Amino acid sequence: MSRSPSLAPQTIARLLLSTLPWLSCDDCFERIDSHAEAQLSAQPSIDRHLMVHLLGCPSCAEEAQSLMDL
Repeated sequence: MSRSPSLAPQTIARLLLSTLPWLSCDDCFERIDSHAEAQLSAQPSIDRHLMVHLLGCPSCAEEAQSLMDL
């Protein structure tokens, strides 16, 4: 019997992460510019919906980080 590859703890944590409040990737991309600007300001605001999405979506999180790096 072959053994399937195990998942990394980070991957398991992302899969089990609550996605509430739910935000789609399309919704995220509509907000991501404002989020990046806010995070770089002196008093960053928190968009809870967006933050939850970024914790569970590596693609959107990478996009947000890229914008902040620019």
